[in-house]
Amino acid sequence: MDTFKERLAKAMQRLNITQAELCAMTGISRSTMSQYYSGAFRPKEDKLRRIAKALEVSEAWLLGYENPNTTAELVEKFPNIRPVHLKQFPILGEIACGKPIFAEEERGSFLMASDEIHADFCLLAHGDSMTGARIYDGDAVFIRSQPMVENGEIAAVIINDEATLKRVYFDRKQARLQLVAENPAYPPLVYVGEELETVHILGKAIAFMSLL
Repeated sequence: MDTFKERLAKAMQRLNITQAELCAMTGISRSTMSQYYSGAFRPKEDKLRRIAKALEVSEAWLLGYENPNTTAELVEKFPNIRPVHLKQFPILGEIACGKPIFAEEERGSFLMASDEIHADFCLLAHGDSMTGARIYDGDAVFIRSQPMVENGEIAAVIINDEATLKRVYFDRKQARLQLVAENPAYPPLVYVGEELETVHILGKAIAFMSLL
């Protein structure tokens, strides 16, 4: 199996890209890229994703795990068929003391989905409070970790050690937070003052998938 630095060199050679050009395309510094190219280090997930996108290959291929055909080569050979590259997403297990706990990677504790979903984890929706956003009971919702979201965006939120999905609206002037369901049967949850300390945003919902 090829090493990361060998796959990196092959992909750069195929596209005739220099290290400096790859740095400009990915926003990665030259010193860091040189360490990747020499094999001293392998990039972490965010930088690996940027490099793979710039070189038109999958992240798994860069790490040496897949068939050596690149996405571009496969598309050229079979223009009517596109390869699907999968990635493993941990499923949120439970919440304890305001902190998420991810299930161990045993059967049923992770989900395989497209590596084009740039999320950090997923959770399984429960109930019908978000049906207006086409998120139904049992659907997998993919979450990108971030402590804040824009008003009106759907987020995974911890409330008193329970995770929920809601649209978030925050009025900074009044220090008033509203968590709004996508079902008129559920009234908005409103938090002000010290109550805000019981609410924590885990991240932004960026994709969902039905498991039925």
